[in-house]
Amino acid sequence: MKEKAILKNKLYLFLTEFFAGMAVMAVELGASRLLAPYFSSSQIVWTIIIGTIMIAMALGNIYGGRSADKNPNPDKLYGRMMIAAIWIAAIPVAGKYIILGISAVMIFSVNHNFLIWAAFAACMVVFVFPLFLLGTVTPSLAKYTVDDLEDNGKIVGTLGAANTIGSIIGTFLPTFVTIPAVGTSITFLIFAGVLLVLAVIYFISTKTGKKRVAVSVFVFLLCCFLGHNNSFAFWEKELTFEGESIYNYLQVKEDEKNVILSTNVLFGVQSILKKDRELTGMYYDYAMTAPFMAGVNDKKNMDVLILGMGTGTYAAQCRRYFDNMYIEGVEIDERITRLAEQYFELPEDIPVTTYDGRAYLNAVDRKYDVIMVDAYQDITIPFQMSSIEFFTLVKEHLTEDGVMVVNMNMRGKEEGNINQYLADTISNVFSEVYTVDVIGSTNRELFASNADDMLDVLQTNLENCKDGELANMIRDVSGRLAVYESGSYLMTDDKAPVELLGMRVIDAIIKDEVDFYKDVYEREGLQGLLDRW
Repeated sequence: MKEKAILKNKLYLFLTEFFAGMAVMAVELGASRLLAPYFSSSQIVWTIIIGTIMIAMALGNIYGGRSADKNPNPDKLYGRMMIAAIWIAAIPVAGKYIILGISAVMIFSVNHNFLIWAAFAACMVVFVFPLFLLGTVTPSLAKYTVDDLEDNGKIVGTLGAANTIGSIIGTFLPTFVTIPAVGTSITFLIFAGVLLVLAVIYFISTKTGKKRVAVSVFVFLLCCFLGHNNSFAFWEKELTFEGESIYNYLQVKEDEKNVILSTNVLFGVQSILKKDRELTGMYYDYAMTAPFMAGVNDKKNMDVLILGMGTGTYAAQCRRYFDNMYIEGVEIDERITRLAEQYFELPEDIPVTTYDGRAYLNAVDRKYDVIMVDAYQDITIPFQMSSIEFFTLVKEHLTEDGVMVVNMNMRGKEEGNINQYLADTISNVFSEVYTVDVIGSTNRELFASNADDMLDVLQTNLENCKDGELANMIRDVSGRLAVYESGSYLMTDDKAPVELLGMRVIDAIIKDEVDFYKDVYEREGLQGLLDRW
């Protein structure tokens, strides 16, 4: 009788359902943030996360219902919740190592769709088991809360409502409160702690499972001690900054010559500050060609808009070389803008609006001489900024001789690659389109305008360039510019498969790298690999 006393408290049972639903959604959102620095936060990764979690919940529902009918002992349910809590608490401790370990195995064993298989395997190993256990909560609680058939519909409906309300709060709370405030790791620990408290209350009230409670609390506290570190790049010892925002994982690294922002732990430079104020040697330099195409030396004032401001690398370079520019930026991640001010010396008189690039164009009626589109990061290309409708909107905000410059950062080799889709789409909107590959990278710069004399204007303005280093670089770029021959690969708001296209390029890049290391291993063995790392 004592064992079942707490089950008479319907409020406690509804709270169990409420917090279980909340924890499921919190873990799902935490999963996306844990995977994003390694696999990106694309729709593909989200699909994998949602799919595996739904599999886990469905299996949990089936098992929970059968278990409740076969052995309706609430000790089993709250024991499962306790195990789920400890598992979730252990994710910050071991999750990053497991993900990297799985990636290391998959990268040498999977020839195609690495992103899909590696992300799926990581989800299955790290997240499926605790969510399977939480999936058993609803059918088990239904068994304990229904007293008779007269009110079973009301009780089950209330349980469902409690779970749904908990899920709603569990969706908003991590995204807008806990992850930005304390990070992904502590978010996992917070919701694991809530589940553990519910289970501990049950076992204390029933005066059973004392050893189980003691061990679980000890392990949880150990996970809190070991797992509170929010570092995703745990092998890096001297990062200037590492943290998270609502949108991104953020990493600032500094050396004697550079300050670099990256939004991925393994690859990519999102923004850079050269301490010696020289050219970056990256695509930002190539993009400096756009002002010359728009007649920067012929105009008293030139207006420049940067969609995807980052920490202001391009803005700072434009300001450094030209004194007749009004520059404004749009950056969706306010945390990046704060980092720009703190670490990247973003000029105070360059305004940055925290907004989506396309939404910003819809909200303003100003025209610009140059619009730079630089909102593309690895596979996470926003589809709404890659369609005919978007580029038409850009064209409408350009002056008659205005130029759009687009950084396309995944140069594909196969027919129908993502850059071909982007360039064909742009060619459907602009009459003049030129491209140039950035030496030493996978980037390609695209310049588009409706002014048929843009190359003549480039040459005329280049002759008046007073900075020798900049002039030499622009001459090299202009000498390698190629007229883009338009094809039929188009993207629209209705159909823009950017994730799948981006995944193909990443697969090709990974395959090339893996082939290199496989060849090293075959020729020089394990020591050869270690020497190169």
